[in-house]
Amino acid sequence: MSNRSGQYSEYPQHHPHDHGRPYARRAAAAPHGAAASAQTPSQSGYTITHAGKQVRFGPVVFWIVVGTVTALGVWSAATATYFAFRDDVLTRLIARQAEMQYAYEDRIAELRAKVDRTTSRQLLDQEQFDQKLDQIMRRQTALESRASALGSIPDVTGSIRPSAPSRGAAAEPAMGTPKPNPISDTVIFVAPPDREARLESRAPVLSGPPPSQFAKNQGVDNALVRLTNSLDQVEGRQIAALNSYEDGLESKVRRMRGVISDLGLDMAQLEAAAPRAPMGGPFVPVRLASDASPFDRELYRINITRAQADKLTRTLAQVPYRKPVIGEVEFTSGFGIRSDPFLGRPAMHTGLDFRAQMGDPVRATANGKVVNSGWSGGYGRMVEIDHGNGLSTRYGHLSQIDVKVGDIIKIGQVIGEVGSTGRSTGPHLHYETRIDGEAVDPQKFLRAGVRLSAG
Repeated sequence: MSNRSGQYSEYPQHHPHDHGRPYARRAAAAPHGAAASAQTPSQSGYTITHAGKQVRFGPVVFWIVVGTVTALGVWSAATATYFAFRDDVLTRLIARQAEMQYAYEDRIAELRAKVDRTTSRQLLDQEQFDQKLDQIMRRQTALESRASALGSIPDVTGSIRPSAPSRGAAAEPAMGTPKPNPISDTVIFVAPPDREARLESRAPVLSGPPPSQFAKNQGVDNALVRLTNSLDQVEGRQIAALNSYEDGLESKVRRMRGVISDLGLDMAQLEAAAPRAPMGGPFVPVRLASDASPFDRELYRINITRAQADKLTRTLAQVPYRKPVIGEVEFTSGFGIRSDPFLGRPAMHTGLDFRAQMGDPVRATANGKVVNSGWSGGYGRMVEIDHGNGLSTRYGHLSQIDVKVGDIIKIGQVIGEVGSTGRSTGPHLHYETRIDGEAVDPQKFLRAGVRLSAG
């Protein structure tokens, strides 16, 4: 009974109400007075015994506690490490942030400098473009004023068309060398390519990449170069025309002076005898600016030479160096000693006999005044014109006289018709040139006229 009782005492007895519950085996009692706690694992957890008291934990709770203690240990170690090395970490972090900030600031400064350089370059390019364009416009204005000045010269006529912009270098040789004649020389300003909208085609085309700034600047520079070259060509043609005209004018003045000298005439007397047209006004001396351009200096010389040529032309208008009849000149009898056509004896012929048809017009060879008109012995019907300064001309054997004494005669004016009146063997014109009443060879004056007309 005792053993069973003892056996039964070791195990818990089942109560009717405990049916279906698991048996819990009692742990052996700890020795009386034990001071340390013992942990005894069981089938379903862990038990902690201290001072006769037992605390039982399940495996989940146990591992939670172990994990919590471990995490607290790690956290404590990390916190201690952070506080130990906090200053170094903060210093490095601040240094890193400062380095990044400085790098960003340097980058921003570099970009700003680049933008400033680009802006400055654009402003400089724009300023240079404006200066070049202004210079071109000033040159064009100067060339137009020069063309107007050349237009005031009556001997220079014509115009030069402004050359159209060529589409290729091959078109330039076909143009040929234009004749220098610069009146109305003008340059049509063409806007640079980047400032002119052009509709090349109505058909839709695929747009290519936009041109770069360098390409735009290059296009503007090329347009300015083309405009400058065009202005240089116009200026060169104007200078060439001016030089050609000056050379021709000076040659004409030299020929006129040479003719007067060869004829043995006194220039001062001729100028004094030349009639003056009604004119007047205050005397304003001509002044040339010290900074005048070569074109202005040459134009000044031309104007002076032209004034001299005009004066000589008015003077030579009183000299009978033109032909009295039009058409081919054929002399039937020259000036000097000849055999008289009626008597057959040597006689002095004081003029030239021009072959002509009956009724052909006879024209005055210089300006003058009629001093004799009518029948005059062997001359038949004759007209005598006084040209001043001792010069006079006679026109004999006329069939008809169209002027009277006192008429003012102009060069080339018809004064009568060819005939055969007086001492004549047939229709012809007897023409005489006299200086101070003495007959001189008219061919001397006619040769002078040929010399003048050759220029």
